[in-house]
Amino acid sequence: MNAVPPERRGRLPLSLRRRPVAWERQRPTWREASPGVIAGALKRARARPSGNWYVVGASGDLRDDRPLALTVAAREVVVWRGSDGRPVGGPGICPHLGAPLRDSPVRCGALVCHWHGLALHGTPQAGWAPLPVHDDGVLLWVRLDEVGGEAPLDAPVLARRPERARALTAVHTCTGVCDVEDVVANRLDPWHGAWFHPYSFVDLTVVGAPGGPEDGTDDAFTVDVSFKVAGRVVVPVRAVFTAPGPRTVVMRIVEGEGAGSVVETHATPLGPDELGRPRTAVTEAVLAASDRAGFAVARRAAPLLRPLVRRAAGRLWRDDLAYAERRWLLRSTGRFPG
Repeated sequence: MNAVPPERRGRLPLSLRRRPVAWERQRPTWREASPGVIAGALKRARARPSGNWYVVGASGDLRDDRPLALTVAAREVVVWRGSDGRPVGGPGICPHLGAPLRDSPVRCGALVCHWHGLALHGTPQAGWAPLPVHDDGVLLWVRLDEVGGEAPLDAPVLARRPERARALTAVHTCTGVCDVEDVVANRLDPWHGAWFHPYSFVDLTVVGAPGGPEDGTDDAFTVDVSFKVAGRVVVPVRAVFTAPGPRTVVMRIVEGEGAGSVVETHATPLGPDELGRPRTAVTEAVLAASDRAGFAVARRAAPLLRPLVRRAAGRLWRDDLAYAERRWLLRSTGRFPG
C-alpha cells in the first residue's frame, strides 16, 4: 500500500509530501471511473433490503420540548421524546383539522397540537397512529412501510461502527434537487475525490473496485488517499466504500490513522419541490476513532470540534450535491451519457 508506508505506521500519523503534484498534472482517472462499474454497484445497492427505514435526523437534535420533523417521500413525519425519554413518532398532520405537528410543542412527553390542544402520547388516538422509530445513538430513523414497499425489518441495517464511548461523532445534513440514486452514485465514484475536492484529498488511487453490472461482488471500493491538513502535511489512509442498503454508502478507514472510523452517507427522499423536481436530504454521520492516547482529549473537546467537522463535511457536500444535481438534470432530460 502506497498511502501508509510501513516505516510510518505506529508513529505520528502525519506525512510530508516530498514533491506535491499540481492539480492539472495528477494522473487522470476518467478511464478507471467506468460508468458501467458505477451503474452496476448502484443497481446492486438499490436491490439490497432497507426494511423501509429512513433517516430523519441526528439523535442529538431531538430536544425534550420540540419534535423533529421531516417530509419523507411527501409524507410529513414527526418524532419526539416520550415521558420515558425514548423517541416516538408518527404522521406530522394532526388528525383533527390537519395542523402541522412540526410546529407543536412537547409537554410532559406528549406532543400537543398548537391549533386545538390535541395531546398525542405516541399511541393510537383520534385517527392518528404511531410509526416505528429507531434511535441508534447517532441517527434517528422512521419506518414507512407504505413508502418503502419492502418486507419490514425490526431495525435499520447498520454498518459496523466504532464504540460510541471512544468515538467522536458529528452529523451534517443538507438538501439537493436530485434523486436518492444520484447521491448514492456520487459516493460510489471514489475516483473523483482528488480532482473534485483538491482542498481535502490528494494522492488518491483506487486499488480495488467491483466489476460491471452483473458482477456478484460485495461492491467494495478500496482507496489509498491522503487527507490534507495544511500545506504539504497530509494524513495517508486506506479506506473502503460499501453500500449496505439502497440509500446508504459507508466509508471505513481500514488502515492508517483512525482505523475503524466510519463516515456514513444516508439519502432520504423528501418529495417534489414547487417545480415538481425531486428533493433529497443527505445526512452524513462521522464516527471518528483512534487508539492514540491523545484522542481522548479530542473526545473531551467534542463540543468544539463538531462544528469544525460539520463545516468540513458541508464544504464537501456543497460540491457533491452540485455533482448529484447535475447528474439528475442530465438523466431527467435524456442527456446522461450511456
